[in-house]
Amino acid sequence: MTLDLPELVRVGGVLEEAHALLEAERERLEQLYRGRSSAGDITAGGPSQTLHGIRDMSGAVAQSRQQVALAAGYSVLGLDHRADHALKMARRDPVSFPSGADRMARPLGEATVRAMELIRDLGFFRAEVAIAVDVALAAPQATYPPDDWDAWMRERRQRGERF
Repeated sequence: MTLDLPELVRVGGVLEEAHALLEAERERLEQLYRGRSSAGDITAGGPSQTLHGIRDMSGAVAQSRQQVALAAGYSVLGLDHRADHALKMARRDPVSFPSGADRMARPLGEATVRAMELIRDLGFFRAEVAIAVDVALAAPQATYPPDDWDAWMRERRQRGERF
């Protein structure tokens, strides 16, 4: 299988831009919350959860970008079976993206919003990722971790979600 290298270059560039935005936001938030974050803080939208969310999102985008780069590299080397596998790994729903935003204080920072829009509009991941981005962007407040775990579990079961 020969991969579409120009498409991988485009995707890799967008992922790089989104990652740079998320890293800039992480640095901004770390400065903002310096001394105000504690590991025991489990309040949705609190400093600890906001930092957790931005770090998770940045890491997820970096991992997808790395897999795209591997796919392109393997393809150039003629290692098509490895390139195909790396591309499949890159196309998986990014773990913690956009769900990391569920932890974050509102309003989300401009860089976070822009990064989420870039990923949403990329057209590389399943359509459900774009929908999840829109839901996260529309949320008026942080939603995770929930105040009432029992209600949260019931709601997820009613929607047929697995966890």
